[in-house]
Amino acid sequence: MPKYHGELDAVLRALADPTRRAIVERLAKSPAVVSELAAPFSMALPSLMQHLRVLESAGLVTSHKIGRVRTVSLRPGALDVLHLWLGEIRTPAEQQADRLGIHLTRTASKET
Repeated sequence: MPKYHGELDAVLRALADPTRRAIVERLAKSPAVVSELAAPFSMALPSLMQHLRVLESAGLVTSHKIGRVRTVSLRPGALDVLHLWLGEIRTPAEQQADRLGIHLTRTASKET
């Protein structure tokens, strides 16, 4: 089993929640302060902070605090592990689809 699977599991668990996916989508545009991230959600700030901690422990986001303002950013390359895994999975699936296409083409030409 490839050594990145632990990291992949953490990323997939973090992205399993729609609120966290929305946060990542927002942070893909630009860094944001916590209050700005909280605005679209009807939840208490401590609940949003829990979501941010999950994202941070999965290695998807980083944050820094200046005074009383905490800014959160999407970590560069954070989704690379997901991209790598999808690439590995896609190749065998595409090969199977290609074989199926060849089989169907041969079967169709024998019937005519």
